[in-house]
Amino acid sequence: MTKRWGEKRYYSLDYYLKNTYGEKLYKLSLNGGMTCPNRDGTLGNGGCIFCSAGGSGDFSASPSLSIHAQLAYGKELVARKYAGHSYIAYFQAYTNTYAPVSYLEKIFTEAVMEPEVKILSIATRPDCLSNEIISLLARLNKIKPVWIELGLQTMHEKSADFIRRGYPLSVFETAVSALRRNKITVIVHVILGLPTETPEMMLQTVSYLNRLDIQGIKLQLLHILKGTDLASYYKNHHFHLPSLDEYVVLLGKSISLLRPDIVIHRLTGDGPKEILIEPQWTCNKRFVLNSIQKHLKSQDIWQGKEYTYV
Repeated sequence: MTKRWGEKRYYSLDYYLKNTYGEKLYKLSLNGGMTCPNRDGTLGNGGCIFCSAGGSGDFSASPSLSIHAQLAYGKELVARKYAGHSYIAYFQAYTNTYAPVSYLEKIFTEAVMEPEVKILSIATRPDCLSNEIISLLARLNKIKPVWIELGLQTMHEKSADFIRRGYPLSVFETAVSALRRNKITVIVHVILGLPTETPEMMLQTVSYLNRLDIQGIKLQLLHILKGTDLASYYKNHHFHLPSLDEYVVLLGKSISLLRPDIVIHRLTGDGPKEILIEPQWTCNKRFVLNSIQKHLKSQDIWQGKEYTYV
């Protein structure tokens, strides 16, 4: 079973890219200068409770630069560790379909037409995908693959209210269906460790996503970052955060439930060290990933082992 994905016991993004493109692709983080309906007063003003001032785009270039200039800047950043010439243009900061279609077409086309860009990846909210925007994405998807990353975080409405997600589960399901009708790849963000959830609830979210037509998943450990409302909540309530050992066990159970065809894009996440409050153990990314792999091998866990085919 493990030979299916090389040395790993799960369908990693690295394995997918090397087998699809013949080489590793590096993500170049881009900033389209957009905000979010959860920040501009449409739905709220503070964003999701865990969201930093950078709106998950803390590693992106300045939005004042053109997309071409941002791509060039990103290439310079990775030049020391990457000798290839194949990249993923990743619109990461805030909600990257929250703008007029004409503007989105301009910046997305500029990224797609860059010769060394092989994939266009766009992080957004499911309630910011109008029919016109999906039509634009479908047109771009005929030029180069388009990936849409949706920040679901949890299937549980109580938890969604706690993090101020701002949309019901039905909106997410409608967006996934519309994207897949247009053959657009869907990647879903999930947060493990929300203080409102038990491990069983977290695994329910994973099982729920297995029943949907999604192609990728990002499993993200809850991070508490300076300047967020979650940081204030943690200071006053000091809820339990998983230790490395606890998280590795939870992650192993999640992986065993995942369909084998779902590409795992992330297993933990690493917030900027200068604003990370907890969990500090996530800073040693190599040790964390090695610990995960060690646990999977010692417990004979692989992706899909406990998934029920229906």
